[in-house]
Amino acid sequence: GACVSQQSWEATRVLQDIDVGAGPSKLKETTPEPRRSLATYVIDGRPSVADIYEPLQPIGAGLVLVPGFTPDGKDDARLVDLATSLARARFLVLVPDLAGSRAVEIRPDDARTIADGVVYLSGSDLLPQGHDVGVAAISYAVGLAIMASLEPDAGDKIDFLVGLGGYHDTEAVITFATTGHYRQESRGPWLTKDPVPVAKWLLLSSNTDLLDDPQDRLLLQAIAERRTRADDAPIDDLAAGLGPEGRALLDVMTNDDPEAVDGLLEDLPPAIGDQLTALSPARYDLDHLEGRLILIHGRDDTLIPFTQSIALGDAVAGSEVFVIDGFSHIDRSGMGLDGKLQLITALQAVLDRRL
Repeated sequence: GACVSQQSWEATRVLQDIDVGAGPSKLKETTPEPRRSLATYVIDGRPSVADIYEPLQPIGAGLVLVPGFTPDGKDDARLVDLATSLARARFLVLVPDLAGSRAVEIRPDDARTIADGVVYLSGSDLLPQGHDVGVAAISYAVGLAIMASLEPDAGDKIDFLVGLGGYHDTEAVITFATTGHYRQESRGPWLTKDPVPVAKWLLLSSNTDLLDDPQDRLLLQAIAERRTRADDAPIDDLAAGLGPEGRALLDVMTNDDPEAVDGLLEDLPPAIGDQLTALSPARYDLDHLEGRLILIHGRDDTLIPFTQSIALGDAVAGSEVFVIDGFSHIDRSGMGLDGKLQLITALQAVLDRRL
């Protein structure tokens, strides 16, 4: 307790409430139960559905919380608990229903859905005038949130953007997912770590829809499903039926040489190459996010290396970057006291964005 500042006590209670989910906590004892309701809205002819979590206490800021990859989408029980905890912390939370989240795929079109959520929330009668609106995203969704900030009607309405376990460059993410290699600096020596095996198969399945040959699409989806269940599952029988485009995509995912990644990506079909470029924050001018980024990343992350959040923070002046010791992608079981204090400080930086 002596290690936690008075200012960080709220962050400590919010973090405890997130940990227990629907269970009892000090924060629940001292705050009203947030109200969850369904919102439907249309932005420039695009219909959307989202959940709204109202704090039922003075609102500090609006927050668009981007769902992770789950078939339950915005209704995932863990996401509901997280949104409720953030509403208890006086955020007016909007959770959009994303097609890519439910399909467990990275879909660039979801960036527009996130932007529409920002536009709707910023103009909502529920949000007091003059209050900030932020976006919070996890993992691969950080790239989608940054793409949303590039939309002309939404960019100037995003006052802060929180990324947990995010990334800066898609090529670096693919290199790590497929070979386990990453760099501390852009031209520094290669470092290695064992990546989560499922990551590359998630990337594979997210790109198969862009292939022209329906047979390639079916075979690669079958390969991804088989290897998701067991990373050493035999796939030669399926790979034998692939055409040139399908083979090029599989070659990227089965490669283990970091120096070969660039050339293999150049051999991909143009539609896939264009999508990977679109999803890469490194390809954009991000000056509009100056002073708005809060980036949190576990040093032990084996899905996306922590160096990616450092690189993203270096690319945007005034970013706050927190690397948490003992924290993996979403698992905090290995954290010691130092890591817990670092995470409390990071969460306090988010809470400080409220009025």
